[in-house]
Amino acid sequence: MCSHQSSCRAADSGAAHSVAAHPEQGWTLLCDGSIVFDDTGELRPDGRVVQPRRIPADRLAAAA
Repeated sequence: MCSHQSSCRAADSGAAHSVAAHPEQGWTLLCDGSIVFDDTGELRPDGRVVQPRRIPADRLAAAA
């Protein structure tokens, strides 16, 4: 699927480049076919879903 030189490894490798970004909609399409969402969730080309990586509320800093 990648057309750039030094083609990307598997979707799990994290080496893919952005080919289309739609920040107003909250997602980015990567050259390996993955869709990454602003909440850190992912949809992989094989249909697998990667759940968002959430920070526990007790680790968040409160604004003064």
